[in-house]
Amino acid sequence: MTATISTAQGGALTILGPDQTDLLRDLDRTITRWADEAGAREIMPPPVYPLSDLEKFDVYENFPHLQFVGGPLDVTGAPPAPVEGSFASGDVRPSFLGLPHSSCYGAYLYFEGRSVAPETTITLINRCFRNEEKYEGLRRLLSFQMREIVALGSFEHTQQVIARFTDRIEEFAKNLGLELNKEAATDPFFERDSGRALLQRLSPVKHEFQADGLAIASVNTHRNFFGERCRITVDGTGEHAFTGCVAFGLERWLAVLSDRFDGDLQRARAVVNAAAS
Repeated sequence: MTATISTAQGGALTILGPDQTDLLRDLDRTITRWADEAGAREIMPPPVYPLSDLEKFDVYENFPHLQFVGGPLDVTGAPPAPVEGSFASGDVRPSFLGLPHSSCYGAYLYFEGRSVAPETTITLINRCFRNEEKYEGLRRLLSFQMREIVALGSFEHTQQVIARFTDRIEEFAKNLGLELNKEAATDPFFERDSGRALLQRLSPVKHEFQADGLAIASVNTHRNFFGERCRITVDGTGEHAFTGCVAFGLERWLAVLSDRFDGDLQRARAVVNAAAS
């Protein structure tokens, strides 16, 4: 696959133009303002993590098909050179870095081994990387930006944040003239044979907001999975924190807005900013 990856128009990677960048920034400012109004503080994660960190979340068991990993070049001998866009496996030392496929992992790693208030809310944006079967320009990229709002603490708090942002997403889309479908989806965070996995099947913990068949946002309830894995406890109770998150794939929003306004991104910006006010 490496040799076919391209930054050309419609490729797996893309360079956003000035108008696209302006619109993406407007969208992100809108979502960040919502987060601020919900009491969220912002953190800034790295774009990659040690494999040992992502391993805690079973990503290499539950999402192996999406993962990219990396390590340094072996320069003990003659400097290796890529051939047809790839290095040979023997030219690369063992991989120890993982490229995340979701932004929220940084939130749980930030609070690892710590105690949080029952109503903790943070926001973060990061590059996400996904090894997809096919790429579709801005609709589906190898690397894209995801803004998330993460709630930690009590279960009630996570549900309040999810309900609040569900309303925000639906109202915003209506003001933009986007028709959204809210669909139950599955993310296998939990061990497949566990009681929590059964509960997830009986009561979905992930809902996607789809425009023209494309998921552009989602709300997710993780129960106390990440609280347990990162030993995050709640002030006053000592119990493992519950978590939930709201995610926005920013390039996907660009894609649907470009379609909605027939490629007129200046008009799209004007409508976005009016809808956000």
